[in-house]
Amino acid sequence: MKMIGTVYKIHSDFYYVMPNGKKGDTALVECKLREILKKKKERIVVGDFVEIENNNAIVKVLTRKNFCKRPAVSNLDLMLVVSALLEPDLNFTQLNRYLTFLKYHKIPALLCFNKDDLTNEAELSIMKEKISNIYKPLGYEIVFTSALSKDGLCDLKKLIKGKTIALTGQSGVGKSSILNALNPEFNIRTKNVSEKLKRGVHTTRHSEILDFGDFKITDTPGFSRLTFDFILPKDLGDYFPEIKELKKECKYSDCLHILGEDEECNVIKNLDTIDISRYESYVEFLSEAKKYKEKVTYEGTKEETTSKTNNNKDFAKISNKKRAVSRKKINQATKNLVLQHREKYGQENDLENEYD
Repeated sequence: MKMIGTVYKIHSDFYYVMPNGKKGDTALVECKLREILKKKKERIVVGDFVEIENNNAIVKVLTRKNFCKRPAVSNLDLMLVVSALLEPDLNFTQLNRYLTFLKYHKIPALLCFNKDDLTNEAELSIMKEKISNIYKPLGYEIVFTSALSKDGLCDLKKLIKGKTIALTGQSGVGKSSILNALNPEFNIRTKNVSEKLKRGVHTTRHSEILDFGDFKITDTPGFSRLTFDFILPKDLGDYFPEIKELKKECKYSDCLHILGEDEECNVIKNLDTIDISRYESYVEFLSEAKKYKEKVTYEGTKEETTSKTNNNKDFAKISNKKRAVSRKKINQATKNLVLQHREKYGQENDLENEYD
């Protein structure tokens, strides 16, 4: 008998799966990967829908609705991008990194600005207006919260009700604190921002789905650096909504919209309609994309597949590297047999150039 479930957490080689229709930690089934999936190097992440057999072996990964590589999660309805207004200071470039990354993976984003209790009313009003002016015209919903005072949590709950979401953002912005404020029973470990480095300290070590009843949240490790070493320069503008619309009227189809390079660029002509922090982020990400283009120009992008299909059945594919090792072994074995034959019949043993 087979059943379908969702991967809630992963520890070492064990996968903890929640069968469809069940709830609670006691319902989690501890599973291992079927050997063929290991040979195929099938990557399973938290959020995957999987098929398991009676012996608690995962035999199949079902088609994903979406997939995010960093943090490694799948099948999300929404990604909650958490930023701190203070401690650490709000970093628009880092925020734009997350949003561009999520656009690439076609995952909707909800912007959460936490720690609004650390600013006075006048500063908070100015920051809220600036943030709203930048991101609301781009179609993003925004919520301001304080995990300490629990301000804004009711608004947050309304926006994520009935959804499976994940949290992402720099370490120290309060992701774990928000989870604890939503449900103190989870008692997720938190740490203060490093006084020496003035940035967050990692507290979450692995991804795990937490069931809040009205919604599910995947708690994920924070990370501080994400580079666009997977996007070609000509495509980057497609993940900035304000640039994507303007680039349609550019004179040249391969235009990269760089100030001072082409005055006929429609994006440059309308640069006053783009927030300066957004354009500066685009230029920074573009330099990373250019490095990626140089790399693929000389190395290519082709990757060896790990599986093959024959008569509608999946098989693990032997890698080229393993094939090369096998051929070497066969060659050596053949060479040894020839040597033994020549020794037996008194023939010369010069095989220097016969076998490589």
